[in-house]
Amino acid sequence: MAGRGLRNPAVPAASVPPGSRVYAIGDVHGHLGPLARLTETVRRDAARPPGGRRVLVLLGDYVDRGLESRQVIDFLLSGALDGFETVFLKGNHEAWLLAFLDDASAGRPWLAAGGKATLVSYGVRTPPGPLGRHRLEALRGAFAAALPDAHRAFLGALATRHAEGGYAFAHAGIRPGTPLEAQREEDLLWGADGFAEDEGDHGKVVVHGHSAAAEPVVRRNRIGIDTGAYATGRLTCLVLEGSSRRFLST
Repeated sequence: MAGRGLRNPAVPAASVPPGSRVYAIGDVHGHLGPLARLTETVRRDAARPPGGRRVLVLLGDYVDRGLESRQVIDFLLSGALDGFETVFLKGNHEAWLLAFLDDASAGRPWLAAGGKATLVSYGVRTPPGPLGRHRLEALRGAFAAALPDAHRAFLGALATRHAEGGYAFAHAGIRPGTPLEAQREEDLLWGADGFAEDEGDHGKVVVHGHSAAAEPVVRRNRIGIDTGAYATGRLTCLVLEGSSRRFLST
């Protein structure tokens, strides 16, 4: 359902810079259909007056679980998002993928967490049977050969955090009590103990994905927008303009 507005008066009055409309999209996980539909909805919304700066922040986890990881990255690189300032953040699944490219031993947990679907999207099949060191190395080599240079450059250039006015964006959130500029990549990508329960002031309202829920999670200090597109087909976008907030979704 597109254009459904959800507001929570308990959230502090953070705002984005004047003249800006900021769109943040949650975890895609290898599902091109929801991403294509939602970006078309975003494009129509962005055309509404008043004019001004349009920023699109994607929160990471473009790959794994769904069978269209390659197609998702092709879409992100295709010019389909022209007209926006785009910010592509890294998720833990991109970190896993890159770790496997560097070291085959990282492949076993990644493959179990959805990496096999990513390999299939690039035409690489996981052989049956136990994945010992030699099989993992052969699989890593096949994937490295199949991965286009443009895709590897895209994955290698992903940011770990972004800020717009009173909002900070990170895939999994932050470590409470640590300044935003001092956050560890591990916590930004994988999450930190206590973040979901913490009610303290983080300095900015943190917009994140990573932790799937049936509906966007709105708290006074954070907004979670991973609505489990890989399982539900529902991909969510948070729209920020001035001090207002609303949601778009597939």
